[in-house]
Amino acid sequence: MKRLFYVFAAALMMLPVSASAQTKKDAVKDQLENHFKFYGFIRNYFTLDSRESVAGTADFFMYVPKDQNISASGVDLNRETTFRFLSITSRLGVDVSGYQIGGTKIGAKVETDFYSGLSGSTGTAALRLRQAYLTLGWEQEKTSESLKIGQAWHPMAADMPDVFSLNTGAPFGPFSRTPLTQLDVNFGSNFSLTAAAIWQMQYTSAGPDGASANYIKYSCVPEMYLGVSANFGGFLARAGVDVLSISPRHNNGVDKVSDRITTVSPFVYAQYKTTIGEVPFSVKAKTIFAEAGEHVSLNGGYAIKTIESDGSYTYTPTRNSSTWVSLSIGKKYQGVLFGGYVKNFGTKDAVAGVLGVPAGYYFSKNSFNNLNQMWRITPAFIYNLGKLALGLEYEATSVQYGDKSKGMNLETGLYEEGLHWVTNNRVQALVKFTF
Repeated sequence: MKRLFYVFAAALMMLPVSASAQTKKDAVKDQLENHFKFYGFIRNYFTLDSRESVAGTADFFMYVPKDQNISASGVDLNRETTFRFLSITSRLGVDVSGYQIGGTKIGAKVETDFYSGLSGSTGTAALRLRQAYLTLGWEQEKTSESLKIGQAWHPMAADMPDVFSLNTGAPFGPFSRTPLTQLDVNFGSNFSLTAAAIWQMQYTSAGPDGASANYIKYSCVPEMYLGVSANFGGFLARAGVDVLSISPRHNNGVDKVSDRITTVSPFVYAQYKTTIGEVPFSVKAKTIFAEAGEHVSLNGGYAIKTIESDGSYTYTPTRNSSTWVSLSIGKKYQGVLFGGYVKNFGTKDAVAGVLGVPAGYYFSKNSFNNLNQMWRITPAFIYNLGKLALGLEYEATSVQYGDKSKGMNLETGLYEEGLHWVTNNRVQALVKFTF
């Protein structure tokens, strides 16, 4: 894209112009070279799955394999092989830097891809917004501060494993780009503090009307995040806590109600990077203990706890432990190994309901509330030839489901009867050119 701008500028320069016009053209070229950095890639995935799964982005963004669906003849209808390949995750972006007003440095980012417009694997891909934010920065004698305003990665989702899968490890780790206002304060080169007020758009909470940003809209309270980071040589560690308060209902169709649920989710992330001889090596790990967490693509949600005399509900969140570890070695010939584990501990308190049927249980749209635990292992090999990357990856994701026909244990919020495992085997190839 940068070259296109140069071609356009060169065409203009061939026309007869005045010295003043020539000066303006030089100024435009200077703006492009010194303030705008255009980037992107063409990325093609080729994916084979052994089982029907819950997946997004034309089924490339894999969450969980679906539970058994046994036919009258005893056949599991969800045990079905599928294949697809598309380039819809190709990306275009621009970074803006080098502007300053007084002591304030100003920057920005706009980033898009072509996911919008598809229904499953069918449709015409169109541009969608991934990120769009501005940054303001200030340098002090012993500290520096930066303020980010716009749509960007959720602070808990910003650090990712090295897998080339589109899901980047989800739902074993948070995944969300979302509107936010984020302040980062750096104390020298080793410590930093992050505070953020966060809203919802694409990645939203579950509720009575399905997944929606209305629940945070009617709560009138942004999601809040506070975290700290430490960086020493090749070692980086982060710890943070996320607090979300939503109103699943603001009326019951007859009168106003005062529904509200507040959840607290802490997380820890660590990475170490070094070289073995001249070969780069890294190990990364993240773990989060989430209450609910469906708004950041985790396996979770919440249920009705009590029904009050005024028609309001109280709620109890699920508690979910999600952990991943990834190893990466090599540069031109790169090997990657990812492992993840999720455990659903059920709801914090007992669930309202009768005979194993909850009165209301609102769970992640990308998962199922009878999921008790799951694991994933993903070895991959990537051949990096300059800006061209060729990759081959195997991903096994296995889920333990409870039998929903046996009913829920309302004391724990879990389906504990008829436990069984299902597994999806995915083989995926990647062809990517970065520019």
